[in-house]
Amino acid sequence: MFYSLYRQAWSTLPSRSSCLLAYFCCSLQPIAYWLDTTKTGEDANKGKNTNKKIKQTKAHKMEKLAELYKRWKGTAPAMMAQLPEAGSNRKYYRLTGEDGESVIGVVGNSRDENHTFIYLTRHFTERRLPVPRILAVDEDELRYLQTDLGSTSLFDVLRGGRESGGRYNMHEKQLLTAVIRELPNIQIRGARGLDWQVCYPQPEFDVDSVLFDLNYFKYCFLKATELEFHELKLEANFRLFAKDLTSEKSESFLYRDFQARNVMLDSNGKPYFIDYQGGRKGPFYYDLASFLWQAAAKYPFKLRRELVYEYYNSLKNYTEVPSVRHFVERLSLFVLFRTLQVLGAYGFRGYFEHKKHFINSIPPAIDNLRELLKLKKFFPYPYMMDMLRRLTELPQFAHIEEPALSRADGFKTTPHTVYKAHPQDGPATFSKYDGKGPLVVNVYSFSYRKGIPEDTSGNGGGYVFDCRSTHNPGRYEPYKQLTGLDEPVIRFLEDDGEILNFLDGVYALADHHVRRYIQRGFTSLMFCFGCTGGQHRSVYSAQHLAEHLHKKFGIEVHITHREQNISSVLQAKR
Repeated sequence: MFYSLYRQAWSTLPSRSSCLLAYFCCSLQPIAYWLDTTKTGEDANKGKNTNKKIKQTKAHKMEKLAELYKRWKGTAPAMMAQLPEAGSNRKYYRLTGEDGESVIGVVGNSRDENHTFIYLTRHFTERRLPVPRILAVDEDELRYLQTDLGSTSLFDVLRGGRESGGRYNMHEKQLLTAVIRELPNIQIRGARGLDWQVCYPQPEFDVDSVLFDLNYFKYCFLKATELEFHELKLEANFRLFAKDLTSEKSESFLYRDFQARNVMLDSNGKPYFIDYQGGRKGPFYYDLASFLWQAAAKYPFKLRRELVYEYYNSLKNYTEVPSVRHFVERLSLFVLFRTLQVLGAYGFRGYFEHKKHFINSIPPAIDNLRELLKLKKFFPYPYMMDMLRRLTELPQFAHIEEPALSRADGFKTTPHTVYKAHPQDGPATFSKYDGKGPLVVNVYSFSYRKGIPEDTSGNGGGYVFDCRSTHNPGRYEPYKQLTGLDEPVIRFLEDDGEILNFLDGVYALADHHVRRYIQRGFTSLMFCFGCTGGQHRSVYSAQHLAEHLHKKFGIEVHITHREQNISSVLQAKR
């Protein structure tokens, strides 16, 4: 069974797919365990020797970097420190000289990848794009030195907004806008005069590269979930999807891994781009999708929309742009593609390499996928979309709403909200009035000549309705000494009918408001009705609204006819 799976999968993917090999090897791991269940002293010694070799290799790498630094600087570095590892296999070191100036030393296992980065960096530097400068390169191109852009990434700066469920403050939004407006600069200007054949592992975004990433998703993520699917039907939809993604030729530079972690900020907050060695010729939509739909970033829907608009307007400065409708439709395709591509990466790095960071990134990526599934009209791939829907419904990917952390700058959030908001907007801002309950409604009638009633609860009042547009019984002698509580006045107003039409609108508005206040656990709401003397129309309206709310919602209602000095309470129903 394992052999047949291996042959089938390997025929689909290019031979360089380490993920597939990992999948196959993981499947065989239990067999290997049972074939050799004993641990000998020799095995233990092998482990010790391996650790020793690792330490020796690390020391050798640092020694080589120090030699490169000395050839460039003229003196040996005063200090060397390895930087925390990220998602790549390259090692980064900070080398500091006697003068206190520091540079970054890079050690990469792939000469081709290093060569690409060095070439691209020098090309972008010539075009004065915001990238690090190459300072020195070893003869074998396995090591090089570049300018030190500091330790602050855009991802680090956005931590407050990210951890508060996507509630980004003004400064964070300004940084995001500056970065997204700079992106077309490197995509369009950076592409001019660029030798695409230097790009690694391939020079162009084409059908083969799309199918590779889609199969990367299939074998490194989809199969790991054990979801059943029809291989041939899915492959047919993959091919159609790949054809649509590559249907428009492009001459722009596709960054490919454009995300907040790959944007560094200097001491002045100016953005610099790094880690573009996987770039190639391709459509600019991909990078926009990669950045704004980064799973861990948790950009809310409204912010994404604003940033897409900023990018679109910035792009106009560098090249001709398609219509807004066409742009949005194409962007949607690339958002879906990028989501599947990163899920493949998370599956490989998380499921096979057991890196927790990537495991933690899977749930927000699945949430992004759920939202994309709602845009059915943009994705004419029925079997693939149905399979993705079933994927999001697997028990291990059930959406769990977690309370967001309070921001250091004062923003507070709560997981409780009665509103059906867009899930990517994050939780609603915390209110100190939430969840206090029960609701008590105060209804007043008053004369405008004596002013609007004061809200003694301290909440600043509620609705004030002006009854003076309706027919006034107080203009007729039989009703001058009566109020809106008396039968003759009630009969006059209801026979006329104008006050009833007026209250129809009031009831609809009040019902909605009271319902929301009950749901949110608010404690106080105020309705006021004013007329000329506070005697007929306002009294009738206030009394009838109070009785209406009490009957419908069973809540406690306080009625005050201020000018008549009449008060009563309708007790809450138990």
